This record gives sequence, structure tokens and C-alpha cells, in this order.
Amino acid sequence: MKQVVVVFVLLGLAGVAAGGCGASSRDAEGGDGDAILAAALRDRVHDLRVQDRGIVARLLGDDTDGARHQRFVLRLESGQTLLVAHNIDVAPRVDGLEVGESVSFSGIYEWNAEGGTVHWTHRDPDGKHAPGWIRHDAKTYQ
Repeated sequence: MKQVVVVFVLLGLAGVAAGGCGASSRDAEGGDGDAILAAALRDRVHDLRVQDRGIVARLLGDDTDGARHQRFVLRLESGQTLLVAHNIDVAPRVDGLEVGESVSFSGIYEWNAEGGTVHWTHRDPDGKHAPGWIRHDAKTYQ
């Protein structure tokens, strides 16, 4: 129970507001993204809107099973790694992405044992989710 209270207090301090991306999602944009993501990893949180930045640690091949996703791993300032799955059937591919470069993002965090995944880094064609984005080299991909 103590861990649950800690994450709610942490998220509350960061200005979390309910709603924004479907009935069950939570919003943790603003504040200290690294601390919010560390708490989300520790507490196995799902469906949390987050915003942060990181350094590209690894470029992965596209996921072509179903909707195509550009995939890469970011290392956050805290040292935590995070998989970004960016839907390139909806949004443009992030051009010229290289290991060691800085990327900012806004999307939905889903816990997994490897550090978590951020998806919905694009607009929702159906208008049901708040739009996410990726920023790289002074360009926003949405």
C-alpha cells in the first residue's frame, strides 16, 4: 500500500489531471518526467500520459506486425531505458535519427519489465486520444 500512496503523491505533485486520453488514462505531463517515469516503472503503471526527453541508446528495426511502428530505445537522465513505438502508418517517420541524439516525446506509457514502452506519439485519426508527438532536430513528428 505504501508504494501506491507514493506514486499518487508523486503524480499529484507533478500536476496530474484525470482524463485527457480516454476514460481510464492518467495524465502526467509537465513536472519532472524522469521521476514520474521512474515511479511508473517501479509501480508497474499502465495507460499514463507522459512527457520527457532522452538520448537515443539504440535503433531497432520497424515493427511491421499490424500497424507499422518505428522503434528506438531512449536512455533517460535517470538511467532508465524506454522503448518508443512510433506509429508510422499515422505519423511520419522520425528522419535521420542516430544513437546519441536527444529526443523529446509525449505519449502513453505502458509498463514492462524492460523499462516500459511509450506509444501514441502521434495524433489519433479517430480523435479519441489526446495527440502525442516526438521532437527531434527542431522538428515535431505527429
